[in-house]
Amino acid sequence: MPSASTLRVLIVDDQMSMRGIARYCLQEIGIKNVVEAKSGAEALVAIGSNKFDLIISDWNMDGMDGLTLLKTIRSNPLTKRMPFIMATGQRDTEMVKTAIQAGVNNYMVKPFNAATMKQKIESVIGKLGA
Repeated sequence: MPSASTLRVLIVDDQMSMRGIARYCLQEIGIKNVVEAKSGAEALVAIGSNKFDLIISDWNMDGMDGLTLLKTIRSNPLTKRMPFIMATGQRDTEMVKTAIQAGVNNYMVKPFNAATMKQKIESVIGKLGA
């Protein structure tokens, strides 16, 4: 059972407000060690110099989108097993299928709340302890 207080999470979203909401939700479930990136390229830099237990990324971003970020992470032997949750405002089943084929661990539709986020995280990494 992973401890929420020891998890290190990377939030990737080009909208500052959504990064703030995601950070707030994570804090509500006990995850305090959060790093934010405003683009896929910025996320890759962060991943290159830090170890993360989970990535939560928006799909639609300028420059490198979340799907390209996911594919890049999955193509690297050092990061290919890193848990990855995709977040999007769209409920398109074809997008979900595409993300699953690319290796996403779970999928979250915006807007989300702390309870939804906790459920999605626990489905990927296991029940969270205090």
